[in-house]
Amino acid sequence: MATIDINTLDPQKTVVVATGNAHKLTEIEAILGQIMDDCRFVALGDLGDYPDPEENGETFYDNALIKAQAALDETGLRMAVADDSGLCVDALGGDPGIHSARWAGEHGNDDANNDKLLLQMQDVPESERTARFHSTVVLVTRDEDGEEILAGNGDCEGTIAYDRRGTNGFGYDPLFNLADIPGRRMAELEPEEKNAISHRRRALDDLVSKLG
Repeated sequence: MATIDINTLDPQKTVVVATGNAHKLTEIEAILGQIMDDCRFVALGDLGDYPDPEENGETFYDNALIKAQAALDETGLRMAVADDSGLCVDALGGDPGIHSARWAGEHGNDDANNDKLLLQMQDVPESERTARFHSTVVLVTRDEDGEEILAGNGDCEGTIAYDRRGTNGFGYDPLFNLADIPGRRMAELEPEEKNAISHRRRALDDLVSKLG
């Protein structure tokens, strides 16, 4: 059920964020909103019960673009941001990658996904447990002349731990040892700490650098 009447929004100053993940909305708004400070960021789910597009792309960029374009198609608004992100583990050939959220079979089941990762990494030595969170953020703008697409990419390097630690964040955060902050897990960071170094922050910074 919609919580925001789409008819009350100014299409010129509204950015629809194509996610059902409240964590991502908060993170994207906190960072991108500093640059697009005259815009209102709204979650797609707050505008109505729209169907999820089929994320059948082969890359993070493909799936981010699919989500952003679908949000504009469904709402008729003019600006949309979408992120596609995931964990890429070197010892697993880059998996779970674009399948990170549904790797264990059920979309968004963090416990099952983490269990699967621990199982597959149980015999991998410390020196080979390197990984990174990757994010691609896409901004799509539409007007009478067509469509413009800008994308930013970012990575956060680290290693996969042998057990969970920390209660913040989501996804694989409890298993991710940060290269930027030795001894800390992603799930041990406060939101402002995570926003400063996250893969989405770096992707958004990359996107912002292209907005000028």
